[in-house]
Amino acid sequence: MSHSKLKRVLGTLAVSAMLASPMAVSASEVSEEEMKQRVAQGKELAWNRAQGNCLACHMMPEGTSPGNIGPALIAMQLRYPDRQKLFDKLWGVKETEVKYSMMPLFGRHGILSDDEINLIVDYLYTL
Repeated sequence: MSHSKLKRVLGTLAVSAMLASPMAVSASEVSEEEMKQRVAQGKELAWNRAQGNCLACHMMPEGTSPGNIGPALIAMQLRYPDRQKLFDKLWGVKETEVKYSMMPLFGRHGILSDDEINLIVDYLYTL
């Protein structure tokens, strides 16, 4: 492959990777009030039995009737200092899959959108 073709292919791959990766909202990009709203929306999604339904399997602070199939959702920033890794886990990136896990692949199977997963991650980061 010629140098110019290789350069073009690598450029195309780089743009594709940027477009395919979810756009996370960092705390520095939104006001404190906007972040509070995002956290509230994420909590609503996480607790909603028809959407995230995290309480079906996980214990979470303030959650009622939590499940005990999955690990407790506490100290999430310590457990996932790289926010993207937590997003990938919820989305269902192959490298983060746990064999025989009952956790749905929320993004990969279209259960939740990337935006919804980002909201849930915002909420989980408060736990």
